[in-house]
Amino acid sequence: MLRNYLHKRPHLVYIMPAILILGILTFIPTVFLYGLSLTNYELGYQDFKFVGLDNFIRLFSGQDAEFWYSMRISIGFMAIVTVVELLLGFWLAVLLDREFKLKPLVFACLIIPIAMTPSITGQIWKLMLNAENGVVNYLLHFFGGKVIWLSAENAFLSTVLVDIWQNTPFVALIIYAGMRSLPSEPYEAAAIDGANRVQIFRYVTLPLLLPMILLAVVFRAIDSLKTFDIPYSLTQGGPGSSTEFLSMHVYRLGFAQTGWVGRSAAVSVILLILITVISWLLIRAYRKGVENRG
Repeated sequence: MLRNYLHKRPHLVYIMPAILILGILTFIPTVFLYGLSLTNYELGYQDFKFVGLDNFIRLFSGQDAEFWYSMRISIGFMAIVTVVELLLGFWLAVLLDREFKLKPLVFACLIIPIAMTPSITGQIWKLMLNAENGVVNYLLHFFGGKVIWLSAENAFLSTVLVDIWQNTPFVALIIYAGMRSLPSEPYEAAAIDGANRVQIFRYVTLPLLLPMILLAVVFRAIDSLKTFDIPYSLTQGGPGSSTEFLSMHVYRLGFAQTGWVGRSAAVSVILLILITVISWLLIRAYRKGVENRG
């Protein structure tokens, strides 16, 4: 049976080693994570016991009040940055989809944020947003303003702005690549039918670009939901818990202060399930968009 299956799909023979390696590297840590989430294991202590679903009951019963707060701001962060980056990225892609001088220089500037690691991005923006010596407040000084960017009131907004700065070019390049690959026949037919530019954009460009738009949404939604590097470098989850996203909550429970690895693993499992569900919904929408375009 296996031989017949591989005979009908000869390409699997060539990618099977990679599939096996990736499967092992994914399966074993996942099983280990689920196992830890069912224990009361703490760092520095060799004795631990099986506690079943106690860690999850603690989370959902409200005993860990910061868990629900982290859940809310994580989902809110994902929604805000995904929508804003999609809108700005689409606008940039439309601007780039025409010939103008210094276009290669613009592309080089767009690649710079993408090429930077998020941790370095967070460190640079932490210096720039410094209330006393940061360049952002220095520029605002000429307009008579000053903002405490990394205060409890503004830390979440600052994290959102840094993420938008780094990842909007990524969305723009994805949509721009989709625009450059669009067929010319639908545009010629629309022009013959007398459609204006707005109608062409609405009824031709947007439907054809839908798969690429959904692809950008999939990438950014998944990545932003599990964000860690930028908030850790920028605010370390603070002040207080104002930027303690789920990934930061996992880190704080398991490694930063308490060493409650079992409880930290339970939060990781919930984050993993949440990412899986959202990924499945978005990928399903993406596949429908591809089928409709085909």
